[in-house]
Order: sequence, then C-alpha cells, then structure tokens
Amino acid sequence: MEIRKHILLVDDEKDILEPMEVYLSSQGFDISVASNAAGALDRVRAGGIDLAVLDVMLAHDDGFTLCRDIQKICAVPVIFLSGQAEDTERIIGLELGADDYITKPFNPRELLARIRAVLRRYAGAEAPVVEELRIGPWLLDVTNQELVNDDGQKTPLSTGETRLLHVFLKHPNQVLSRDDLLEMTQGRQTNPFDRSIDNYVSRLRKKIEKNPSKPALIKTYWGGGYVLNTRGE
Repeated sequence: MEIRKHILLVDDEKDILEPMEVYLSSQGFDISVASNAAGALDRVRAGGIDLAVLDVMLAHDDGFTLCRDIQKICAVPVIFLSGQAEDTERIIGLELGADDYITKPFNPRELLARIRAVLRRYAGAEAPVVEELRIGPWLLDVTNQELVNDDGQKTPLSTGETRLLHVFLKHPNQVLSRDDLLEMTQGRQTNPFDRSIDNYVSRLRKKIEKNPSKPALIKTYWGGGYVLNTRGE
C-alpha cells in the first residue's frame, strides 16, 4: 500500500488556502495548513512533512525567511507561490534552495503536477550518503547539512549549497556546466539570466577555500562551468 505524502500549505489568504487544501486532499495527500510562519515552523518541528508550499508574501512574515528557517529544521522540499512574476523574486527563491516557483493565479492541476514532479525527484534521489565525502580538510555531512573539519568545527550549509557540493563530490575532477549542475541539483534547465549556480559556488568558496579569490578546490572552467579539483594541481 502506497504511503500518503504529507503536504504543508502556508498562505494567509483563506480563499487560496482552503481550495488548495480541499483539492490536494482529494488527490490523495494528507494536508496541514498554516497562515503564518510561527504555525508553519511548529508543524515542521512536529515532523512528517514531505513537501511545503509557501506563499512568498505573508501578511506579517517573509516567505523567504520562513524557507531558510524550515531548512534549519529539516531538508523538506519547498515550492513557492507568489503574486509577482518578476524574475528577480523567482531567482531569489530558487537560490534559497526552493525546488519550484509558481505565480498566482494558478491552475490547481498545475500545482498538483509541480508537487508530484518534485516528490518524484526526491524519491529518485540517492539516500543520504553514509560514506565519507571529503573536500580538503572538510567532511560533508549531507544529513545535517554541514561541513565538519578535522578539529570538529562545524560550518552550516544551506540546502542548495549541500546539494551542489554533493554533486561536485560525486563527480570529482569532471567539468560540469551550469546546465549540468542545475539539472543535477534542482531538476530544471537554466536561462541566460539565471546566476543561482554562480552564487552557490561563491558561497561555498567562502566556506571551504583558504583564499576564495584564488580558489584551489572549486575552479572555474572558462567555457561555462566548474570543476572540483581533488588532484592538488
């Protein structure tokens, strides 16, 4: 018997939240709802959430901040809802580690398709690795989304940073284009204005490189990509 997936819906507009709850329940999902960040975080802490759908513009809260706070608790996939179609806002959401972004108004069937697609990607993803994944003096802890050095010092990572570093460590010394990296970390294609991979690389370099301005571990490949250098060249 297939286990029902549990979706958390967060929106402060009842005329959007309630129809979503009814529709997704009819499609075989267990649903929890919240109208603010505090309620959403309480529900995430209780456990059992498989995916969160977050409104970007809550009445008294910021959906982007809520996404970051949720990721500190667990690596639950996130889909953003927004009343704005601007690329800048969409890119910010994706850079924070969101898995998809839908502009209001939307067809409920589109939301359903997006939810199923994200859940399929997660179901097909590798289970959290048990083997040691090392980069320089750092050990990547995928489950807890952090780097641990030989002295036990821990450096937290965002969901997006963890996914990207995991991909690099599984493909060392291999040139990976931005398109490759987006597909492997977020399951989507890039566009000419999408700089999310570059931003993630910049953040990772600040955390793992001795000199981020002259990176020795994550090197830029002049042609549109990056390579994780483990050869000490």
